[in-house]
Amino acid sequence: MGICYFINGALNTLLCDAADKPGLFFNNLLYNSHERKAVRRFFKCRSKRWLAQLFAGAVQGVHITMKRVYNFSAGPSMLPLPVLEQAQKELVCYGDSGMSVMEMSHRSAEFEEIIAGAESALRKLMNIPENYKVLFLQGGASTQFAAVPLNLLSGSGKADYIISGQFSKKAYDEAGKYGDVVVAASSKDKNFSYVPKVDRSSFRPDADYAHICYNNTIYGTKFPYIPETGDIPLVADMSSCIISEPVDVSKFGVIYAGAQKNMAPAGVTVVIIREDLLGRARPETPAMLNYKIMADNDSMYNTPPCYSIYMLKLVAEWVLSLGGLEEMQRMNQRKASALYDYLDSQDYYFAPVSAESRSMMNVTFVTGDETLDKKFAKEASAAGLKNLKGHRSVGGMRASIYNAMPYEGVVTLIEFMKEFAKNNPKG
Repeated sequence: MGICYFINGALNTLLCDAADKPGLFFNNLLYNSHERKAVRRFFKCRSKRWLAQLFAGAVQGVHITMKRVYNFSAGPSMLPLPVLEQAQKELVCYGDSGMSVMEMSHRSAEFEEIIAGAESALRKLMNIPENYKVLFLQGGASTQFAAVPLNLLSGSGKADYIISGQFSKKAYDEAGKYGDVVVAASSKDKNFSYVPKVDRSSFRPDADYAHICYNNTIYGTKFPYIPETGDIPLVADMSSCIISEPVDVSKFGVIYAGAQKNMAPAGVTVVIIREDLLGRARPETPAMLNYKIMADNDSMYNTPPCYSIYMLKLVAEWVLSLGGLEEMQRMNQRKASALYDYLDSQDYYFAPVSAESRSMMNVTFVTGDETLDKKFAKEASAAGLKNLKGHRSVGGMRASIYNAMPYEGVVTLIEFMKEFAKNNPKG
């Protein structure tokens, strides 16, 4: 452990141009005699040439040892490699600040520039209208299950929910604590394998808002349309599909999303809210859940999740550099089409989701044999295809192919699927 810590520290220290202070460097990193002895033994058996290559590689930014896998996790999920490399470059010293973003005050000029840049990049990327506020909050999308009714369920006290999966059900259950909340439509009858079809008549005319989960991570479904709600504000949980394709923000009253699937590491939750919906919070709403308080304080009523916001900024800028959401959609459709086309071309695996409701981000499939499913996930993991095990409520496998998943990762998965089917015939 001391050796690994020493090497990791050595690389970072060298990258910060502190190699000219070996005594200070050594003492700072190794806190006890046992670590010092372990390091001496480790380096004693290494040649001078090996050491020279190690440290030369660090100085030049070469990856000494890096084996990246294809991570199909539903979240936290893959981050774009260029973003990780940029964050790595700025980890110890951001710009000329002399400190890491993780260390700087959220009231500092440096961080104010970061959070403003994150909002600006997200506004440009999603074409967010000027009459919408962008909030960077904490607590994950699940906290918004309570925040939404606390802020909006203050007129008639009525809200209508479309239940298309586990998270929309949780949101519905939470909202039920605060008013007259009903199910406008549900796909529970077929284990949420499709998205219900609704129109304006599906919602009560005096509802304070209607709520949907736009993409269902667990079941692998997505709304193929935006429900028409008339003058009823439409609230959407977009945690697992935000910034994967263009969306007309003006059709929604509120959009919220946990960042850990497509935007940043876990920690920050984005809320995009139309300004006329601010100031409606119920009296019992905690300050930390009050949208107007957060908007009035530019998301800094208290210390925000600074590093996650910084990473969100980098991710948004990365998508913009690729050509924006139109290009991101093209790339995502290419990946999803390749996987779904293969699934539709054979009979070893079965995709349980109806074709018109298929998610572009989360692809679910099963073999129909639980033993084979478990074997698939295990062998795939060993082959560098990680986190393919499906959610317990669905079983089988789930490939989450968010923005950062390269096309090559999907191709590699398909080839593995073919080989697995060949080597594991069904009885």
